[in-house]
Amino acid sequence: MDWGRAKNVLIYAFLLLNLLLCYQLWNDLHDQVSANLDFTSLSEETQAVMEQKGIRVLCPIPAATPQLPDITYNYSGEEQNEAPVLLKLPIDSKLIYSSFTELSDQLMGQISDIANYRFDSQESEIGKFVLHPLVDNQWSLFRVRLELINSNQKIVAYRWPQIKIGTSNKEDLQKVLPASQALSSLIEKYFPVDSVVKEIELGYYGELFNSESQVASPMWRFMLENGKAYYVDAISADIISPKTTE
Repeated sequence: MDWGRAKNVLIYAFLLLNLLLCYQLWNDLHDQVSANLDFTSLSEETQAVMEQKGIRVLCPIPAATPQLPDITYNYSGEEQNEAPVLLKLPIDSKLIYSSFTELSDQLMGQISDIANYRFDSQESEIGKFVLHPLVDNQWSLFRVRLELINSNQKIVAYRWPQIKIGTSNKEDLQKVLPASQALSSLIEKYFPVDSVVKEIELGYYGELFNSESQVASPMWRFMLENGKAYYVDAISADIISPKTTE
């Protein structure tokens, strides 16, 4: 028997088997992602525009349409322009991903309401973790930022927005518009060619000016792969694009 030839045949057979398994895995993942994204919530016209403009959506489109009120809050953005406050003891930056509860416990002495914030991976950047305060322990107040400064795999300082969120009026509840409807408007009129949508989140839109009392409306936020954020008022359907926020 030609053992060298037999060995080569076995090697080619294993390579072919691996290729077939990889192809099957790719098909399974593709089908799973397609099922999760559920583009059937978008109209045929919107899907046609997506294909024409090369727009991709790489995240699920939320189906929930809860009833939410406007909220009031007090906030001064002056500290955002000040030098960050140094931590007394640097904290392992990996905790932002692995155990936010442990991170909160370690920062509680200096940032008393740290547990009522949510980490925003989309707005964070090298050297700076961004978190937003939560409304009713659930909805992010976008554009109001707690910044954790990190260096050499340690959180070493912070900028903390002094904010007080008022009690929402449950009598003024309004049903928010579907995320698919907001997304359709952006795809058809605002998103540039080859845009990639990475995340869709419902929250509130916080203005960045000083005032004794400010009002925030429910907002859908659409984050693109290039880092730009588009906001759609979840009640009025008004659109705030990156150009209008500058």
